[in-house]
Amino acid sequence: MWKEIDNKLHKAYQFKDFSAAFAFMTRVALLAEKHNHHPTWTNTYNKVEIWLSTHDAGDKVSEKDKLLAQEIDLLK
Repeated sequence: MWKEIDNKLHKAYQFKDFSAAFAFMTRVALLAEKHNHHPTWTNTYNKVEIWLSTHDAGDKVSEKDKLLAQEIDLLK
């Protein structure tokens, strides 16, 4: 479940290994490029954390972030 923390949507994902985590990040990257809306994220081995906010909206959560979050969930 996505949580709103400090004006950003945040979610952590865990995968079976690094390859699976990296494959997920690749799918997210292609989706983000399609939306022209790019996440802040980290990856450590099998874990990926994503933060979404809209810079044009003052680094706050917007509908753009909520839509991307929903679509990211469909990739897992």
